Amino acid sequence: MDLSAWIDGWAKFQPAKSAVHFDGRDLGYAQLAGRIGHLAAALKHELGVGRGDRVAFLGMNHPAMLELLFACARLGAMLVPLNWRLAAPEHLYMLQDCRAAALFAEPEFLAQCTAIKQALPSLRTVATSAPSAGWLDYTDLLEAATGDNANPHVSYDDAVLLVYTSGTTGRPKGAVLTQNALFFNAVNATHAHDLTSADHVLTTLPLFHVGGLNIQTLPALHAGARVTLHRRFEPQSCLGAIAERRPSLTLMVPATMAAVLQHPDFAAADLGSLRLIMAGSSNIPPALIQGFHARGIPVGQVYGSTETAPVAIYLRAAEAFDHVGSTGKPAIHCQAKVVGRDGAELPRGQAGEILVRGPNLFREYWGDQAATGLALQDGWYHTGDIGHQDADGYFTIDDRKKDLIISGGENIYPAELENVLADCPEIAEAAVVGAPDPRWGEVAVAIVVRRPGSQLDAVGVQALFDGRLARFKHPRLVLFRDSLPRNVMGKVLKYAIREELNTTR
Repeated sequence: MDLSAWIDGWAKFQPAKSAVHFDGRDLGYAQLAGRIGHLAAALKHELGVGRGDRVAFLGMNHPAMLELLFACARLGAMLVPLNWRLAAPEHLYMLQDCRAAALFAEPEFLAQCTAIKQALPSLRTVATSAPSAGWLDYTDLLEAATGDNANPHVSYDDAVLLVYTSGTTGRPKGAVLTQNALFFNAVNATHAHDLTSADHVLTTLPLFHVGGLNIQTLPALHAGARVTLHRRFEPQSCLGAIAERRPSLTLMVPATMAAVLQHPDFAAADLGSLRLIMAGSSNIPPALIQGFHARGIPVGQVYGSTETAPVAIYLRAAEAFDHVGSTGKPAIHCQAKVVGRDGAELPRGQAGEILVRGPNLFREYWGDQAATGLALQDGWYHTGDIGHQDADGYFTIDDRKKDLIISGGENIYPAELENVLADCPEIAEAAVVGAPDPRWGEVAVAIVVRRPGSQLDAVGVQALFDGRLARFKHPRLVLFRDSLPRNVMGKVLKYAIREELNTTR
């Protein structure tokens, strides 16, 4: 059995029900199952994709990527989703690193693939539509497909997804996820959302990231629910879809939450269909959560990473209003603990590194045994995140281990300072990082983006911390910028800020 059995199974029970709504059209479960079968046959016989081979996809959100994932699962092959915001040399590195057998791309990305095709002449290339010279056509490929569409002995033990991490230092690493990991992730997500076939998920975050793909989208298809898929996030179209399509669930990150809350249509928007907004990717400022709570919509949280597929710890709807700031409890099929520097588990209330164990974990970093050994020890994944549990077992993420600032021997968690800055109406966004200091070792530096028209100065920013945080935690330096460097999931690239500080101070 493989993951494509999810779609085949639901096609028997509800063949005409919409599985994916995209660009004004519905793709029913039976139709989706048929397309997956044709695609698997085409991959096997036309493109020569075999068990264990890698197939890449470059494009914005599109049903073709979901079809590719399930078709690869049927053959025992692996899908490699590429971040479309990266440059061609970065894509080339990933394709070379994984030795991809085929590349599927949307029309707007074909031109930048010219150098890739030259560097990888054996790479089979397929365009989702409007192919140019040297590219096969996706629709033609499906229509011409013949022959069997499966490989023998494929099971949940086979790897199915190779996701390259953003790579805060050096080259990105490719996390290998098995079909079993995606299955247990879907079960975990079902419990996190109380997900059923009656639900309707609005997906606006990118599918090339495990958040957009695995927190709600794939679990919805596992549950026989409906998915409305947007090519990319836009706050106005997101609000419009909530009012018109009436989804019950959607997933946001801090950047998209802020964009929706600040949109002029938000106050009057019809959000009544939503029973839960799930949030993730990084620490969620309480001010963003309260903005949706004020409309009566619970905001849950998911904690995890590419390596955990990512659903590892979560806060469910029933607990959302009473535990703002917590990321919840370990998933139904996952374990988590907090350990000190010696590796011993810490008592509740004490902060340390969070370790995760479960069948949803990645198998390895592609071709990097050393990195795999550091991350996976005795079955536990070392997340690199600092957090603690309260007396009732709820986890709170204090910060990234690598972002922790140690000033004069005292620990400073940047997220704590960032929550203070997020409460200021004159600040659009802000980040806090550590900078070297000859006296204290490190000091906190606040990077602030003011809202248009604001005259807030450094003295005003520093005054925000008076009476709220201990004096040693206050930022010693405030810098103003027009924007913060972020990746596509809205995470602030703090390593880029630190590099800038190190070259300018």
